Amino acid sequence: MDEIWALLDDRAGNTAQTLGVAEALGQPFVEKRIAYTALAGLPNLIRGKGLAGVAEREGLRAPWPRLVIASGRRLAPVARWIKAQSGAKGRACALCQIMDPGWPGRRGFDLIAVPTHDLHAPAGGNILRIPGAPHRVTAARLAAARAAWAQRIVPIPAPRIAVLVGGATKSLPFTAGRAAALGRAVAVLADEMGGRVMLTTSRRTGREAEDALIAELPQNAWTYRWGDSGENPYFGLLAWADAVVVTGDSMSMVSEACGTEVPVLIDAPEAETSAKHARLHADLIARGRALPLAAAGPQALARLSCRPLNAAVEVAAAIRAKNLI
Repeated sequence: MDEIWALLDDRAGNTAQTLGVAEALGQPFVEKRIAYTALAGLPNLIRGKGLAGVAEREGLRAPWPRLVIASGRRLAPVARWIKAQSGAKGRACALCQIMDPGWPGRRGFDLIAVPTHDLHAPAGGNILRIPGAPHRVTAARLAAARAAWAQRIVPIPAPRIAVLVGGATKSLPFTAGRAAALGRAVAVLADEMGGRVMLTTSRRTGREAEDALIAELPQNAWTYRWGDSGENPYFGLLAWADAVVVTGDSMSMVSEACGTEVPVLIDAPEAETSAKHARLHADLIARGRALPLAAAGPQALARLSCRPLNAAVEVAAAIRAKNLI
């Protein structure tokens, strides 16, 4: 019997959170990839505890697991369906949901891990408040990435400034003007620190914004554009960075940056940042773990806490405390 199922869909941020918690448990688990049809866009009130909107169901069958871990509202009906099927044949499996699954069905989850910046999530005995998003940036993973990327990054003189760039979201664009302003701010920081820039963009950045950003960076910047050939250097940059600059549009990426042992600077102009993202940034700043890029400077960086922050550890501890596995 598979003790743990990790439900994964096409959203990279959700996948990273689920895998982060599964890996933090330190036990074998099975990845269950879920592909959707258009019906997955229906409200969970209609989908209920079922597989409406699931394209492939072959992997969802007995023997059932003891624990299911999932992230995001689209997977919540699938997790609830698995629990119902397992309960029909004996002991129902436990469900750990990362982020509020919404109504209805919250009571069907044994543990719901909700970020502190989510003001709309309910209170309750099965609710665990966590700082930021769970992730996979651990000391072991960073050590492996440091070894794997050593030959390519060691020639880049320190201090090294990793720049992690997200991009447009559903409600907010990532314009060429915003990207150029980020490039100029990073260039100033590199000059003040006497450092070298190591940059990677993402699927959401967009070519026009990439061009505008890179044009403002120092000429000796090391860059990787989304879609370039070769392995994405994301973990390599985190492993070798002396400081990290991250755009504030991705909660997962900001949380991953805070999983390192170096200062973190968040680029999040107020007019281009959602209220929920702003609350996450404010929480990290209040903890002394990050600063706004606009407030950066060598002296400010020296005052930051560099203690790694990973909510996956807290979720895994709660799973054990509740005897869900």
